[in-house]
Amino acid sequence: MVPLVAILIAGLVVITAWALYRTAHPRLRGTKVRAVDLAEGRWARSVWVPMERVPTMTSARYGLTGRPDELRETSDGRVFPVEIKSGRAAPGGHAHASHEIQVLAYCLLLEEEGNPPPYGLLVYGNGAEIQVPWNAVGRRRVLAALAEVQRPYRGAMSPAYPKCVRCPYRGSCEGAIAVGVRRTQP
Repeated sequence: MVPLVAILIAGLVVITAWALYRTAHPRLRGTKVRAVDLAEGRWARSVWVPMERVPTMTSARYGLTGRPDELRETSDGRVFPVEIKSGRAAPGGHAHASHEIQVLAYCLLLEEEGNPPPYGLLVYGNGAEIQVPWNAVGRRRVLAALAEVQRPYRGAMSPAYPKCVRCPYRGSCEGAIAVGVRRTQP
């Protein structure tokens, strides 16, 4: 009789802990997330899918590859990308421009796969959720950013010491020499 009571109490503790965890992590509550069934290569629905199950998307046309943190589904069945950020939204509850471009790039990749999303979603650590519309303006923004990144570097921007110190590419960057982070070899 005593082991049965202990098992019931342990079960109650586990259920309570899970409920508290779901309350503390609202993105897990009732969210429809889509992921690819890697064995069969088709879309499969699930309540929550670990990030490693979200497919990496690639577009040869745009020279772009990416994997959002989550893929969710709207009530009418359209898929949209979600990017989760640990920091806070910009002042005034706005998204950071670089974060918007990132989620718009995921929208472009979904569109390339034949699943144009209605928007992308940014979820910040302070609880802010910001929808970034996928429309002609968003498309132009991400394509302009892609064009800028793919252009050859012409030295138009000067390196900044604080960023260069932490940059993983400083060992092979000529700009790092210019700000004294890397010395030339004798």
